[in-house]
Amino acid sequence: MAERRGRKHHQDRVAETLRLEIGAMIEGELVDPRIHFCYVTEVSLNPGGKSARVFLAVDNAVKDIAQAEVDTIAGLEAAKGYIRYELKERMGVRHVPELSFLADRSGRFQARIEQLMDRSRKRQKVSAEQMPPPEQKLAAEQQAPPE
Repeated sequence: MAERRGRKHHQDRVAETLRLEIGAMIEGELVDPRIHFCYVTEVSLNPGGKSARVFLAVDNAVKDIAQAEVDTIAGLEAAKGYIRYELKERMGVRHVPELSFLADRSGRFQARIEQLMDRSRKRQKVSAEQMPPPEQKLAAEQQAPPE
């Protein structure tokens, strides 16, 4: 049991180190014009440690965010060899996992869900304000002749 926890802890540490180092490279070292302002949200390391998925979130200030994601991932895929070489040098390991870059859209989805929920709450509030208060409704029912 302890062996699994140790292995999981090691994978988590490696994934976190990859996230920090790749983020630092994106911020300062990579000068490809295709790479927009983005940050690494998560690195998911496969159990064997041979490959890792790097999830990136592109800044929302970009006009066409879908195209920015495509361009950024293309730029990072082109720089994958350099990134792996630098990771090997910085981390001092023999093997660096094969990297695959993916767009992380969870933040945008969450923001859209919040926007829809707020809109729904406003509609419910407006419809509740338009309805007569329960006392008036009860009084109106009592005054109306039974059918």
